[in-house]
Amino acid sequence: MSWYSGVPTYDTVLAAALAFALLVALLAPFVPSPYGRFASDRFGFGLDPRLGWLLMELPATVTFLFFFFRGPHRDELVPRLFLALWLCHYGNRGFFFPLSIRTPRAARASFSVMVMASGWVVTSLHGYLNGTWIASLGHYPTGWLADPRFLVGLALYAGSLALNIHSDAIVRNLRTREEVAAGKKVYRIPTGGLFRYVTSPSYLTELTAWTGFAICTWSLAGVFIFAVSAANLVPRAFSTHRWYRERFPDYPTERKVLIPFLL
Repeated sequence: MSWYSGVPTYDTVLAAALAFALLVALLAPFVPSPYGRFASDRFGFGLDPRLGWLLMELPATVTFLFFFFRGPHRDELVPRLFLALWLCHYGNRGFFFPLSIRTPRAARASFSVMVMASGWVVTSLHGYLNGTWIASLGHYPTGWLADPRFLVGLALYAGSLALNIHSDAIVRNLRTREEVAAGKKVYRIPTGGLFRYVTSPSYLTELTAWTGFAICTWSLAGVFIFAVSAANLVPRAFSTHRWYRERFPDYPTERKVLIPFLL
């Protein structure tokens, strides 16, 4: 199959990846991914969330680096900037975030191996498609730095990443170290930052970050990770909003699910 890049192997994998994103979009509304507050032992053996997250996200870094450094454009300026963006994102999402999770004893086997295995499919495809496109198949001369697509996409990506880190920090600090050490599984209503407007700012900013990345790389590889992330996170955001409203009678009624003032 050759329909996008002219390279049959790449185009076949890309088509399969987009079809997978569609499949996730069809299934996710009915079965929330079994991790975090929706963890369930129905899906088999579980891992400590810190280990599960780290292992699940690791292929995105490994596969991207492997295919990036095999590419003929690996030493060019713009691809190197995209490499820096990638390492910045996965330095946070793939390493800092999982290692900073405060997990009480009661939740230390709550990350389903099934989630990790399905995540490997996504993160491996993600790394291969973007690493190959950026360093081998895409065309990013130095003039791309002045292209409006690059500038708008980069600004959206950087702003979203900063807000994502801030939102994660708010959630992480809801549970004190003393409560974690005592093994208490405590839930509170997050406040401050984007939590003033939506229940799931981490999901919102993850999606806007990948929107920015897709724009600044102007590639279907970038569209894939936005699509599969949206297919999973949008239904999960609605489930999370419903969970908070059922658990906390005083949950702010003006707070939206995912998009401030709208949804």
